[in-house]
Amino acid sequence: MIETIRAAFVIARRDFAAIIFSKSFFFFLLGPLFPLIIGIAAGGLGQQVRQDIDRPVIGVALDERQSAKLVDARAALVKNLGNNAIPELLLLTDVNPTAPDIGTRLDTEAKPLTAIVSGSLEAPVLTGSERDVKRWRGKIALLSETALSGSDPVAVKTDFVAATGSSKKRTQIATAQGGQIILILLTMILAGMVLSNLVEEKTNKIIEILAAAIPMDAIFLGKLFAMLGMALVGITVWSSLGFIGVSVISAGMPNLPAPAIGWPIFCVLMVLYFSMAYLLLGSLFLGIGAMATTVREVQTLSMPVTMGQLLVFFLAALTVTKLGEPLEWFAVVFPFSSPFAMIARAAQMDNIWQHGLALIWQAVFTLIIIRFSVMLFRRNVMKSGNSARKKSFLARIRG
Repeated sequence: MIETIRAAFVIARRDFAAIIFSKSFFFFLLGPLFPLIIGIAAGGLGQQVRQDIDRPVIGVALDERQSAKLVDARAALVKNLGNNAIPELLLLTDVNPTAPDIGTRLDTEAKPLTAIVSGSLEAPVLTGSERDVKRWRGKIALLSETALSGSDPVAVKTDFVAATGSSKKRTQIATAQGGQIILILLTMILAGMVLSNLVEEKTNKIIEILAAAIPMDAIFLGKLFAMLGMALVGITVWSSLGFIGVSVISAGMPNLPAPAIGWPIFCVLMVLYFSMAYLLLGSLFLGIGAMATTVREVQTLSMPVTMGQLLVFFLAALTVTKLGEPLEWFAVVFPFSSPFAMIARAAQMDNIWQHGLALIWQAVFTLIIIRFSVMLFRRNVMKSGNSARKKSFLARIRG
């Protein structure tokens, strides 16, 4: 009985020490934090994006003196009513307040405008869609009365237009969000298959046999691009079945919000950006998989990469409504978030040259990551192979 307890203690001590002193234990400890962080970030992100999409922006086409008064009136009202109660004002300095075609500016401004106020503070004219004008006419009257510091009510004239640039850009934002979600889901689901394939071959010692026959770089690149080809075949099949299913069920394709760059180019960019994101994540998975010696270590080491990819996606999703701002530029330049940020730009901006530059930059960084992962792959697989051969040699001697 005592010997059994002693042996159990030795085994327990060995397993305990092996776990807590392993390089993957630290990431294992951090594991429960990632779902909590992602849940909190997803909730806050969704709310922030909805606020950015629905936040009204009223263009101000008044003279300089009256525009300044209106801005001061908004600042005063915000202190008492809150920022969300009063629409944001955007001064349009190059607009003639008396121009008859002032409504065309709703479709040409870089920032989506809900409506434009023109005329004068005493007789403001609010131009926009019927829904937006009726919704914000009272607030514009309140702003004008506050700016005039008078007790007489101000009557706001209305000028309805059939459609505005704001509504069009909102639909493009929806397309941008849809493209980002599809990219992240496909990348995370399909890139993980690279890791499972590597684990299986390490378990069966197939990697060591291949390493003895061909260069290690060829093994790494062959695995990476073979799995990419498999992923593209799967996407083609899923897309075709989805297209057929939607056409049959809906008796024709639904009228989806068209991206600014057009559907054909947008679909091509989806494939290219998926390939870049897949190669980046797949390279990291192969490098990490080569470092691990057991399936458990593979799982614990790959989790931070997967969760980090989600956080990168949240960064790109947060910047959908912030085109041209510093945070959005960071998401565009940062290689791991660049594919997701650029597909959002494709939905909202119609220039193509920026995608060429982005793809070149992503390709260069992908080559750097692949080279680094190949070094890890070669070192760890060779180390594993030497260790296995050493054990086999010692076993034959003892036998």
